[in-house]
Amino acid sequence: MPASCETALQQRCQQIVTSPVLTPEQKRHFLALEAENALPYPPLPEDARQALDEGVICDMFEGHAPFKPRYVLPDYARFLANGSQWLELEGAKDLDDALSLLTILYHHVPSVTSMPVYLGQLDALLQPYVRILTQDAIDIRIKRFWRYLDRTLPDAFMHANIGPADTPVTRAILRADAELKQVAPNLTFIYDAEITPDDLLLEVAKNICECSKPHISNGPVNDKIFTKGHYGIVSCYNSLPLGGGGSTLVRLNLKAVAERSTSVDDFFSRTLPHYCRQQIAIINSRCEFLYEKSHFFENSFLVQEGLIDPERFAPMFGMYGLAEAVNLLCENAGLNARYGKNETANELGYRISTQLADFVENTPVKYGWKQRALLHAQSGISSDIGTTPGARLPYGDEPDPITHLQTVAPHHAFYHAGISDILTLDETIKRNPQALVQLLSWRVQSRDAGIYRQCQRQRSGARHRLYGAPVGSGEISRRRLAHEYHLAGRRSRT
Repeated sequence: MPASCETALQQRCQQIVTSPVLTPEQKRHFLALEAENALPYPPLPEDARQALDEGVICDMFEGHAPFKPRYVLPDYARFLANGSQWLELEGAKDLDDALSLLTILYHHVPSVTSMPVYLGQLDALLQPYVRILTQDAIDIRIKRFWRYLDRTLPDAFMHANIGPADTPVTRAILRADAELKQVAPNLTFIYDAEITPDDLLLEVAKNICECSKPHISNGPVNDKIFTKGHYGIVSCYNSLPLGGGGSTLVRLNLKAVAERSTSVDDFFSRTLPHYCRQQIAIINSRCEFLYEKSHFFENSFLVQEGLIDPERFAPMFGMYGLAEAVNLLCENAGLNARYGKNETANELGYRISTQLADFVENTPVKYGWKQRALLHAQSGISSDIGTTPGARLPYGDEPDPITHLQTVAPHHAFYHAGISDILTLDETIKRNPQALVQLLSWRVQSRDAGIYRQCQRQRSGARHRLYGAPVGSGEISRRRLAHEYHLAGRRSRT
């Protein structure tokens, strides 16, 4: 390594070890990141390297040597039933056993943040072990478990699922989340109109007004994509195969693609296909390193004990900046149309989503679930400037909630690995949560395709914002800041 580079690396490491705000655990983590990124990047074609360097494509700062998958979704039910030979644990016999086993395994589940992003379908996992416990006894244990998760794994990517059925554990989790109002864990309710009772959905709506969680996922539609019970909702709203996960996430800056296009036709015929191919090249290169050189899948006890399967990991083909791309293309074409405001612009946006989905569906990857990537509308990172996350409407320029939902809903059918939206509702929704129930059930039941993403509210003056994937829990682009954010849980409670 040249002396100048070595000096720069030493300076960055010195800044980490002398930081007055980082904990010893955070310093160790960031030092490891610096070491990883001192290694050469996996080999890339020249055009792909250029797209990455110019910011047309972003690799989410996952690191130069992907030695572990980005997101891992173990089969926790199998673990609770069988225990683990590697961890020298027997299977669970009661709720106390089950909670104890989960807290142990969570510390052995890797991710991009080095903390688990998926905690399991907790009510379905834990309910078989409740046995004769009363509701009060369940509530006490779940509240203690919930506090433990936030204090020991303070990561906004950490995500639990509940629903669609109504169980004592489901209710206990909702009560604990509303009372404790913690940043972590994140929570999604899987909604199925055929299974979920109305009073449970009302309780979910009250929780949204109380603590910004849970999010809402359309269970039947996800069931069609992944098969029932074989997927999880994780991190900043990613839908991925259970017993596998997401190997990597690479995202395309659609605004930058539009800036390099001479016309709408040029965008669809030349630049968008070109950069889609470069993104697949980056995905393949990163996955080749993970599967062929890191030895993760060869050595992990999670694989050996059947908790994950290498063939159930899917790379995520991400995108963002759709709104800006549409507006720029319309402007250059001399059209007085803007995304979210005019049907012409909206149709152009749907056309972009359609072409992206067709490309991903028809382009094999070397390593991936069903030999394909999964399309994902990425929800932004803090360093993004002048771009809107995913396919969202730009904040501050939205129409009324119904028109908003009608505008963005057609995109949802295309993004099998997740898509999210922000809605603005009046403060009075807190006094009438039934209105939120009606909005949620209408959106889920009125669509025959796509996935209605989660809802989350946050105080904003006299209004609340309903979120898809919370902007605040998006991954920070500069890797050091990213991991500071995820690990500094105490500072994020405001």
